[in-house]
Amino acid sequence: MFTSAVPKTDRTALSDETAEIIRQTLPVIGGNINKITPVFYRTMFANHPELIADTFNRGNQRSGEQQKALAASIVTFAAMLVDEKASDPVEMLSRIGHKHVSLGITADQYQIVHDNLFSAIVEVLGDAITPEIAAAWDEVYWLMAEVLINYEADLYKSAGVAAGDVFRKATLTGKQQLTELVTEYSFAGEGFADALAGQYVSIGVKLPDGARQLRQYSLIGNDAEGFSIAVQSDGEVSNFLLNNVNIGDEVDATLPAGDLVLQDSDAPIVLVSQGIGSTPMTGMLASLVATREQKRQSIVVLHADVSEAAYAQRATTERLVEALQERGPAEHVTAYRDQGQALVLEKLHSAGKLPSHADWYLCGGTKFLQNIREQLAADKSGLAPAGIHFELFSPNDWLIS
Repeated sequence: MFTSAVPKTDRTALSDETAEIIRQTLPVIGGNINKITPVFYRTMFANHPELIADTFNRGNQRSGEQQKALAASIVTFAAMLVDEKASDPVEMLSRIGHKHVSLGITADQYQIVHDNLFSAIVEVLGDAITPEIAAAWDEVYWLMAEVLINYEADLYKSAGVAAGDVFRKATLTGKQQLTELVTEYSFAGEGFADALAGQYVSIGVKLPDGARQLRQYSLIGNDAEGFSIAVQSDGEVSNFLLNNVNIGDEVDATLPAGDLVLQDSDAPIVLVSQGIGSTPMTGMLASLVATREQKRQSIVVLHADVSEAAYAQRATTERLVEALQERGPAEHVTAYRDQGQALVLEKLHSAGKLPSHADWYLCGGTKFLQNIREQLAADKSGLAPAGIHFELFSPNDWLIS
């Protein structure tokens, strides 16, 4: 599922009167939003237990990451509507939209979120929420919901499926341990051939307590016969896959989604990853090998990891980079923490290992992405990126954007 269009936001959507109410109350709502969202999720899951069982990731709920993500998205969207200096969160909304379609979210579920969210706002803030304030924030919510509903409808349409009809059965055909923590899984199934390099699928498994839990995994390979993923064992779904899913077993898998895809550009390419963030880069490299004769831009792969042994896609990456080098400039640079190494972009650029005016693609942990983004923003050596595109391990977009 993919569209080149972006979510359509409108800074002028609010009336002057409503915008002033939002402007005045944004500090209060924003200051209490992390109190509001836990109440919201508690209330919603009590009213709709099927959502925490079958749709929402329980690990993200326990860590609080999902609550913070919802809070940040609403406050960020509201700020855009009333502050001309605030950035347009179109990239954040795109990532949310892709994540929603990978879970089969449909338009009717936005009403469920609305009702329980506003109930939580009233519970936390009480009499401070006048009818006028409630109406103003209600308008903000539905403006954001409309942007996402329309964008998600376009994504479903791009795959030729009805809204929510994204789940397919996939049969495990191969299982290979890559490192101590990472295992590669190959699945047979239909509907995955059209995935774009860098996209992901949601894998759903039925856990012993009866819940179907979903987790997104980047594709490292796909064709008409099925797909493969590399999974780091660090949660309910990944550990269940490792310990309970065997050759011949079926899982739920969604049609591919995700907006971290290669741009149609002749600009140089820099792929930057940390840890298991190497998985979407593997898919991109394979795609570049297939098209290198048409486009000969320079390609650089940067990867940071705990150690060489922990780098799950090292052998595959080296093989793909070698294939690229036969037809044009390509380089593979690693930094291992156990050797005291780090990716210092200024030094790499000064040494001639990084091109200027490149398209950058990033995937890794929050602190890692923040560090790379900060280095690119400082840009002391003239890297001048043509574009910066990234994927996240967790729903923490507001920390990076």
